[in-house]
Amino acid sequence: MSRFLLLTTTILALAACNAFDRVSDIGDAPKLTSIEDPTHAAGYTPVRMPMPPPALTERQPNSLWQTGARAFFRDQRAGRVGDILTVVVTINDQAQLQNETKRSRDNSDTAGVSNMFGFESHLHNWFPKAIDPSNLVNTNSALSNDGKGSINRQEQIDLRVAAEVIQILPNGNLVVQGKQQVGVNFDMRELTISGVIRPQDIAADNTITYDQIAEARIEYGGKGSVQDVQQPRYGDQLLDIIMPF
Repeated sequence: MSRFLLLTTTILALAACNAFDRVSDIGDAPKLTSIEDPTHAAGYTPVRMPMPPPALTERQPNSLWQTGARAFFRDQRAGRVGDILTVVVTINDQAQLQNETKRSRDNSDTAGVSNMFGFESHLHNWFPKAIDPSNLVNTNSALSNDGKGSINRQEQIDLRVAAEVIQILPNGNLVVQGKQQVGVNFDMRELTISGVIRPQDIAADNTITYDQIAEARIEYGGKGSVQDVQQPRYGDQLLDIIMPF
C-alpha cells in the first residue's frame, strides 16, 4: 500500500509540474530549442558496431586520380564530421488487420465418500447434519470469451530534412543526425532523424533516402494547442493504467 501511495504521489507531482509549465506558457507559442552540438547532449553515446578489418589503400603519388573518388575534382558529397546532407523521407504505409478469438469451457465435478471404513456415518459429527456422504462436493463452472480486434492504419509522410555527419566509424560508414522544427500558429512540428549510412549511397546531389539508413530512428511529432487537445487528461491516463477492468 505504501508503494502504491508513493507511486501515486510521484505521478501527481510530475503532473502538477507539467501543468504549471503549461499554465505559465498560456498565450505564448511553443519555443524552438537552440541549435546544439548533439555529441554534447545529455545521454549521448557514440555508435559502436562490428567493423571489418581496414582495407589497404594503394597510393599513386604521380596520379591526379584519387582512389575512391568519382571525379577529378573534390567530391562535394558529405564525408567528414560536420558535413551536411539531405535525407529524403517518403513513407506511405498501409496496414489492415482483423482478429477474432472465441473460447468456451464448461466444467462439472462431483465427489462423494459413500463408504470409508464406516467413518462416513460419523461425518455429521464434524460437518452439518444434512451432509450426504455420497454427494460431498458438486461444483459447476462455465467460461465464455469472445474477443475481436481490428486495425486500419494509414501513414503518409513526404518531406526532406538536412542532417549532419556527427561521427565516422572505423569502416568508413557515417553516423548522421538531423533535427527540424517548424512553428506555425501556436503549434510546433518537430522531425528528428538519425542512423548510419554508407558514403557510396549518397547521391550526386548530396541526398540519401531514408530506406538506405541503417539503424534509422525517425520521429515526427509536435506540441502546441492542437497536441494538447489530442492528449488525454492526466486523470484519464492514470485511471487507464491502474484500473484492472
